[in-house]
Amino acid sequence: MLKTSLTSVAALLGFAGLSVADVPKVATDIVPVHGLVARVMQGVGEPSLVVPVGVSPHHHSMRPSEALALSQADVVFWMGEALAPWLEGAVEELAADARVVELLDLEGGLALPFRQGVGFEAHDHTDETAHGDDHDDHSEAHGDNHEHEEHDGHEGHDHEKGHSEDHEGHEGHDQAAHEGHHHEGLDPHAWLAPENAMLWLDVIAAELSALDAENAATYAANAAAGKLEIQQTKAEVMASLSPVRDGGFVVFHDAYQYFEHSFDIHAAGAIALSDASDPSPARIAEIQQVVAQKQVSCVFSEPQFNPDLVATVLEGSGAKTVVIDPMGTGLQIGAGFYPALLKELGAAMAGCQ
Repeated sequence: MLKTSLTSVAALLGFAGLSVADVPKVATDIVPVHGLVARVMQGVGEPSLVVPVGVSPHHHSMRPSEALALSQADVVFWMGEALAPWLEGAVEELAADARVVELLDLEGGLALPFRQGVGFEAHDHTDETAHGDDHDDHSEAHGDNHEHEEHDGHEGHDHEKGHSEDHEGHEGHDQAAHEGHHHEGLDPHAWLAPENAMLWLDVIAAELSALDAENAATYAANAAAGKLEIQQTKAEVMASLSPVRDGGFVVFHDAYQYFEHSFDIHAAGAIALSDASDPSPARIAEIQQVVAQKQVSCVFSEPQFNPDLVATVLEGSGAKTVVIDPMGTGLQIGAGFYPALLKELGAAMAGCQ
């Protein structure tokens, strides 16, 4: 059914011929990825956004304009099937002739497995990272059979080799399944690690340069400037987070461990296992115990979640609540988005005392 519908969309939209003289047409999945690509393309062109601002990346019905962006793309940058399982078929169908870069699959990035337990005490993954040589474990977990093309020391995803069949979409189960077993595989919220963002800037520049040699120097300079901006922002945010280094906060769902890992802070637990379903009464009771036992002073909610659940968890605790968003809803999209996202998250966490 999906393949048929996507084929119909593609037929209605048509496939425009791609001119090598033009600036590459670029499609991105989520706003943080769009921001990084926009930084590299600054002064040259603008990428398209497939998942609109404020929309969950886990499930979305594409509009014709978004399908058109994929069908016309010379290159697609996206997080991968682990974050947006619905998008995999669309990329394969509509962007069949495009270069496709799955950022979660790139060698050398930080990759963290899902944390387990309400208070994360059941299995501590803090030191289980996938940097450099450890990426082989990352690839094995994905059933990785991709070939990569080298660009200036970085590896680009070869779309022709197909996607792994071993991913398991962590958002698609019902509540009973969520409460009945642990999450497995890698946490896909990897854009919240500045180290990953800086790696991806270089990969983005290399991919664009391979398609557009005329602007290669601009792409490289923009990537270098973007990395410097991220390094400076990380230093500023790191200094501001000293008050929350004791882990006295709880998050609504476990989307922030990359940020925590990079900034040396640690959440005490998560109200919900994922953002796909409400937590069970048993889980709420457990997180209330965590709040009391660990003297949690702040709970971070998110714009799309029911505030009554947070109020229930906080009842009688005296803890405060602050709304944060790993997708940066409300921030201006474009070349300055990513540093602004880090600053917003850092300021919210540091200010919740």
